[in-house]
Amino acid sequence: MSKYMLIMRGTDETNAALMASIDEAMAATGRFIEEMMKAGVLLAAEGLDDPGRSVVVDFSGEPPVVTDGPYGETRELFGGYFLLDVATKEEAVDWARRVPAVRGSKIEVRRVAEADEVPQGGESNGRI
Repeated sequence: MSKYMLIMRGTDETNAALMASIDEAMAATGRFIEEMMKAGVLLAAEGLDDPGRSVVVDFSGEPPVVTDGPYGETRELFGGYFLLDVATKEEAVDWARRVPAVRGSKIEVRRVAEADEVPQGGESNGRI
């Protein structure tokens, strides 16, 4: 089994559409989470707070500079995630297609690297 993260990506427009029907969206998401739990694939699921309440730590200079969020010219915002334990990327994609998302939003499906895939002692395997 492999871990895959379904990363929820939205825009100001899709976030506004979501907020316009938040009760319905929360109910649909709750049903989706229950379905994943029954299937035994859900490891975690979290939504993120409004990006306007975030800060950005910029390491372009020395010392790092902290500024209020959101991030400059962001067109897509990371709004939350589902962490799944599934057999294949195709299975993760199948779950991603079933997420109750608003029209125009996107879900990035990304495999979580295993500990033995992280480069050790300066070596690089090109995976991260």
